[in-house]
Amino acid sequence: MKIGVFDSGLGGLTVLNAIIKNLKGAEIFYIADTLYAPYGDKNKDEIFLRSEKIANFLLENYKIDALVIACNTATSVAIKHLREVFPSLIIIGTEPGIKPAINNTKTGNIGILATASTLKGEKYQLLANELTTKSEVKLYEQACIGLVEQIEKGEINSLKTYSMLESWLKPMLHNKIDTIVLGCTHYPLVKKTILDIVGDDVLLIDTGDAIAKRVMALSQDLQNSSNDKLSIDILYTGKINSDMVKIILGKNKFNMRKCEL
Repeated sequence: MKIGVFDSGLGGLTVLNAIIKNLKGAEIFYIADTLYAPYGDKNKDEIFLRSEKIANFLLENYKIDALVIACNTATSVAIKHLREVFPSLIIIGTEPGIKPAINNTKTGNIGILATASTLKGEKYQLLANELTTKSEVKLYEQACIGLVEQIEKGEINSLKTYSMLESWLKPMLHNKIDTIVLGCTHYPLVKKTILDIVGDDVLLIDTGDAIAKRVMALSQDLQNSSNDKLSIDILYTGKINSDMVKIILGKNKFNMRKCEL
């Protein structure tokens, strides 16, 4: 089984980590599109074109069986378009975990941390409206402008990152939120800092494990090889913080190289 995964940078590696915990006998090609990072401040047409170009690249060069869009912004903006352009390709997207947050909240007050593009996107708006009309919950949405850039630079423990998060999270605590949705695949990388601010009693929701389960089910459907070998290629289009890649992927072995895309 050949799986393509892409994000604007390092955030999608949190999804990749969840996938490779249990998946065996597969080849994974991850594209960190750092040349165009972050997607959160790009317009719809730019994300459309970039997502289509990456999917084409992975199909032509690696003959992938499935594509994982490890980015909430790209999913929100481009997944419908990609499914129309590539009808024979299995495409799995990423969306904020509002449903599990609703299932777990006790106060009915839920914080949503995401990029501005995700929050404004039609897919997110439809999901949020559908789920909140069925449940008596209130969503406190926050566009975390600049946070992706901090994470890409490796500043996950810096005072600036802490201050940014604190300014967004303190008002949420004032509104008695007990659950926070991490609506960007980068944000699990600052989970510890978030918990330092909000406390361990607040539940953090990300969707990496849910995506991994979907990929696992898919691998069984495709009669994936029982061979235990797992091959991971990390491709990047611009500058990348290689030290952060090693930290995120830990002991997992991978090949890493720049690609022209």
